[in-house]
Amino acid sequence: MFHALGVEAEVKSNWLGTMTKVIKRTKLAATLMGVMAFAGTGVAAAQQVDVAKLQNEEQKVLKAGEQSQNKIDSLFEQSQDLLIEYRSVVAEYENLKVYNDHVQRLVNDQNATLESLQKQIDGIERTKQGVVPLMYEMIDSLEQFVKLDIPIHREKRMARVERLRDIMDSSSVSTSEQFRQIIEAYQTEMDYGSGLISYQGNLEIDGEQIAVDYFHMGRVAFLAQSLDLKNAWIYNNETDEWTALEDEFIRPLTQAIRMSRKQLAYDLVKLPVFAAESAE
Repeated sequence: MFHALGVEAEVKSNWLGTMTKVIKRTKLAATLMGVMAFAGTGVAAAQQVDVAKLQNEEQKVLKAGEQSQNKIDSLFEQSQDLLIEYRSVVAEYENLKVYNDHVQRLVNDQNATLESLQKQIDGIERTKQGVVPLMYEMIDSLEQFVKLDIPIHREKRMARVERLRDIMDSSSVSTSEQFRQIIEAYQTEMDYGSGLISYQGNLEIDGEQIAVDYFHMGRVAFLAQSLDLKNAWIYNNETDEWTALEDEFIRPLTQAIRMSRKQLAYDLVKLPVFAAESAE
């Protein structure tokens, strides 16, 4: 028994020891498992944090990329607008350049014209120095001619000469206008020398004023007829006197006066003229 008990006790003691070791090992394993589980939980949590950070960073990158793309798109659109504006400015510049060149040519032509006009003006000033004395000579010659000519509208013609002298002394009348009026006076004098012309006036015969119809064929003959158609006279330029006509010329003179007034058709009439003196 003692021996058996001793063996049993020893067996029991061995079993208890073994169980104790098993329990310790189990606890150690449990502890390790707990530690490992805790460590796994920490790793998983750390991994979840890293994933969230990565996702957050990825979102930031995507957002930044989107913003960058928007900026790129905006810059591209701006560059296109600037390109269109640049091309428009270039086209406008070319048009303005063509127009400015055209205007410059016009200005150059106008400057040349102004220069030419200035030369002409300078020439006119020099010409006036010669023209003004000439105009005075023309007026003097015209006056002398009227005095020596047959007395057709003599008072009227002498008054015209005096008007020419007046305008020559007027500062308000330009030189060109003065010259024009002198030429016009000469033209009027030329008209007296052509055609059949008649007009009414008074003729002094033997100190008596007689109402007459004056008639002249240019400057070939200058005649007068009383309004009662009974008397007629012819002007003698050599003696500066009026000579009475024979009765045979009264009717032809009446017809000539009516023809000059277009009261009769033109026809041949017999009128007296003074024959030119023959040179010896």
